[in-house]
Amino acid sequence: MTVLPDTGFTPSAEDRAGLDAWFAAYDEAGARRDIARMADMAVFPLNLVSDDSQGDGRTAQWTREQFIDTMSQVMSDSGDRPISFASTRTPVFLSPSMAVVFTDSTMTAGEETHRLRYADILVRRGGTWAFQTMIQSGWGDALG
Repeated sequence: MTVLPDTGFTPSAEDRAGLDAWFAAYDEAGARRDIARMADMAVFPLNLVSDDSQGDGRTAQWTREQFIDTMSQVMSDSGDRPISFASTRTPVFLSPSMAVVFTDSTMTAGEETHRLRYADILVRRGGTWAFQTMIQSGWGDALG
Protein backbone atom coordinates (compact mmCIF):
# COMPACT_ATOMS: atom_id res chain seq x y z
CA MET A 1 0.00 0.00 0.00
CA THR A 2 1.35 3.40 -1.00
CA VAL A 3 1.05 6.11 1.61
CA LEU A 4 0.44 9.52 0.09
CA PRO A 5 2.41 12.35 1.65
CA ASP A 6 0.53 15.16 3.33
CA THR A 7 0.96 18.04 0.89
CA GLY A 8 -1.15 20.61 2.67
CA PHE A 9 1.00 23.61 3.55
CA THR A 10 0.11 26.84 5.28
CA PRO A 11 2.79 29.50 4.85
CA SER A 12 3.99 31.52 7.78
CA ALA A 13 4.17 35.31 7.76
CA GLU A 14 7.91 34.89 7.18
CA ASP A 15 7.27 32.67 4.11
CA ARG A 16 4.94 35.29 2.64
CA ALA A 17 7.31 38.16 3.47
CA GLY A 18 10.18 36.37 1.71
CA LEU A 19 8.12 35.91 -1.43
CA ASP A 20 6.91 39.53 -1.30
CA ALA A 21 10.50 40.72 -0.95
CA TRP A 22 11.52 38.66 -3.99
CA PHE A 23 8.78 40.28 -6.11
CA ALA A 24 9.69 43.76 -4.86
CA ALA A 25 13.29 43.17 -5.97
CA TYR A 26 12.13 41.77 -9.33
CA ASP A 27 9.81 44.73 -9.96
CA GLU A 28 12.62 47.12 -9.00
CA ALA A 29 14.95 45.44 -11.52
CA GLY A 30 12.21 45.72 -14.16
CA ALA A 31 11.66 49.39 -13.41
CA ARG A 32 15.41 49.98 -13.84
CA ARG A 33 15.37 47.87 -17.03
CA ASP A 34 18.05 45.69 -15.43
CA ILE A 35 17.30 42.63 -17.52
CA ALA A 36 20.50 40.80 -16.50
CA ARG A 37 19.38 41.08 -12.85
CA MET A 38 15.92 39.84 -13.80
CA ALA A 39 17.56 36.85 -15.50
CA ASP A 40 19.64 36.22 -12.36
CA MET A 41 16.34 35.71 -10.54
CA ALA A 42 15.22 32.83 -12.78
CA VAL A 43 15.93 29.12 -13.24
CA PHE A 44 16.84 28.19 -16.81
CA PRO A 45 15.61 26.71 -18.97
CA LEU A 46 12.62 28.90 -18.16
CA ASN A 47 9.21 27.45 -19.00
CA LEU A 48 6.73 29.73 -20.76
CA VAL A 49 3.02 29.17 -21.27
CA SER A 50 1.01 31.59 -23.40
CA ASP A 51 -1.33 31.91 -26.33
CA ASP A 52 -0.77 33.36 -29.78
CA SER A 53 -2.68 35.78 -31.98
CA GLN A 54 -4.61 32.85 -33.47
CA GLY A 55 -5.89 31.89 -30.03
CA ASP A 56 -3.81 28.73 -29.75
CA GLY A 57 -2.00 27.79 -26.56
CA ARG A 58 1.78 27.79 -26.89
CA THR A 59 4.63 26.61 -24.71
CA ALA A 60 8.38 26.99 -24.91
CA GLN A 61 11.54 26.87 -22.91
CA TRP A 62 13.89 29.83 -23.02
CA THR A 63 17.58 29.93 -22.33
CA ARG A 64 19.00 32.84 -20.38
CA GLU A 65 20.06 34.42 -23.67
CA GLN A 66 16.55 34.14 -25.16
CA PHE A 67 15.07 35.70 -22.02
CA ILE A 68 17.52 38.60 -22.13
CA ASP A 69 17.02 39.18 -25.87
CA THR A 70 13.21 39.12 -25.65
CA MET A 71 12.94 41.20 -22.48
CA SER A 72 15.45 43.74 -23.85
CA GLN A 73 13.23 44.22 -26.89
CA VAL A 74 10.07 44.46 -24.78
CA MET A 75 11.64 46.99 -22.41
CA SER A 76 13.09 49.08 -25.23
CA ASP A 77 9.57 49.46 -26.68
CA SER A 78 8.78 51.75 -23.73
CA GLY A 79 11.61 54.12 -24.68
CA ASP A 80 13.28 56.09 -21.91
CA ARG A 81 10.06 56.73 -20.01
CA PRO A 82 10.09 55.76 -16.35
CA ILE A 83 8.45 52.40 -15.64
CA SER A 84 6.54 51.52 -12.48
CA PHE A 85 4.41 48.60 -11.37
CA ALA A 86 1.42 48.43 -9.01
CA SER A 87 0.61 44.79 -8.35
CA THR A 88 -1.72 42.65 -6.31
CA ARG A 89 -0.33 39.16 -5.83
CA THR A 90 -2.08 36.05 -4.62
CA PRO A 91 0.41 33.31 -3.80
CA VAL A 92 -0.57 29.69 -3.40
CA PHE A 93 2.20 27.89 -1.53
CA LEU A 94 2.40 24.23 -2.47
CA SER A 95 5.21 23.67 0.01
CA PRO A 96 7.83 25.80 1.77
CA SER A 97 9.83 25.74 -1.49
CA MET A 98 7.16 25.93 -4.23
CA ALA A 99 4.57 28.61 -4.94
CA VAL A 100 2.23 29.55 -7.76
CA VAL A 101 1.65 33.30 -7.71
CA PHE A 102 -1.25 34.98 -9.52
CA THR A 103 -0.68 38.66 -10.26
CA ASP A 104 -2.92 41.51 -11.35
CA SER A 105 -0.68 44.44 -12.22
CA THR A 106 -0.68 47.84 -13.80
CA MET A 107 2.52 48.80 -15.57
CA THR A 108 2.95 52.51 -16.19
CA ALA A 109 5.50 53.76 -18.72
CA GLY A 110 5.34 57.55 -18.85
CA GLU A 111 1.67 58.40 -19.46
CA GLU A 112 0.84 54.96 -20.87
CA THR A 113 -0.61 52.21 -18.67
CA HIS A 114 -1.01 48.50 -19.34
CA ARG A 115 -3.08 46.05 -17.33
CA LEU A 116 -1.39 42.70 -16.86
CA ARG A 117 -2.63 39.40 -15.44
CA TYR A 118 -0.19 36.55 -15.16
CA ALA A 119 1.02 33.69 -13.01
CA ASP A 120 4.49 32.57 -12.08
CA ILE A 121 5.74 29.34 -10.60
CA LEU A 122 8.58 29.95 -8.19
CA VAL A 123 10.92 27.55 -6.45
CA ARG A 124 13.13 28.21 -3.47
CA ARG A 125 16.62 26.74 -3.56
CA GLY A 126 19.27 27.41 -0.97
CA GLY A 127 16.90 29.85 0.75
CA THR A 128 16.44 32.00 -2.38
CA TRP A 129 13.31 32.23 -4.52
CA ALA A 130 13.58 32.07 -8.33
CA PHE A 131 10.93 31.95 -11.01
CA GLN A 132 10.87 28.89 -13.22
CA THR A 133 7.64 29.23 -15.20
CA MET A 134 5.93 32.33 -16.60
CA ILE A 135 2.28 32.08 -17.64
CA GLN A 136 0.79 35.07 -19.47
CA SER A 137 -1.45 35.62 -22.44
CA GLY A 138 -0.19 37.30 -25.60
CA TRP A 139 3.41 36.09 -25.78
CA GLY A 140 2.76 33.09 -28.04
CA ASP A 141 3.85 34.71 -31.30
CA ALA A 142 7.24 35.50 -29.71
CA LEU A 143 7.79 31.91 -28.62
CA GLY A 144 8.84 30.77 -32.08
